[in-house]
Amino acid sequence: MLEKPAFIQGVFSFEGRGLASPVPFPTPAKYSVPPDKRSQTIYFRAGNSSDEMVYLVLMCNGQVRRYFPVGAKNAIHVPLAVLEDLQPGSAIEVLAAAPQGARVSIVLDAGFMEFA
Repeated sequence: MLEKPAFIQGVFSFEGRGLASPVPFPTPAKYSVPPDKRSQTIYFRAGNSSDEMVYLVLMCNGQVRRYFPVGAKNAIHVPLAVLEDLQPGSAIEVLAAAPQGARVSIVLDAGFMEFA
C-alpha cells in the first residue's frame, strides 16, 4: 500500500462573525481526496495571533468532523488518535469562528495521509 502525505498549510486571516458562526477563510483552506484514494487526517496544528479565543472546524462534504479551539495568542498541536477514513472524492475544508468583529490571523498546518 503506497502512502502519500497531503496538507492544508498557510496563514489565513478573517474577521469573526460570532462564535456560533464559523466562516470559510477568504482564501479557502481546502483539500480534496483524490478519486482513486482514501485519506485520513493525521494531525492538526494551528496558531492564533489575536487577543481572542477562536476555533477551527474541520468539515467533510459540508458536515462537521472536528472542532479545534485555539486560545488567545496561543497554538495547538493535535496528533489525532482516532483516525477516520475520508472517502475518495471527499471535499475537506477548514472554517473558523471568532467573536464578532475580531480580526484574526491563523497559521494552519493540517496533515493528511492518502492510501492507494
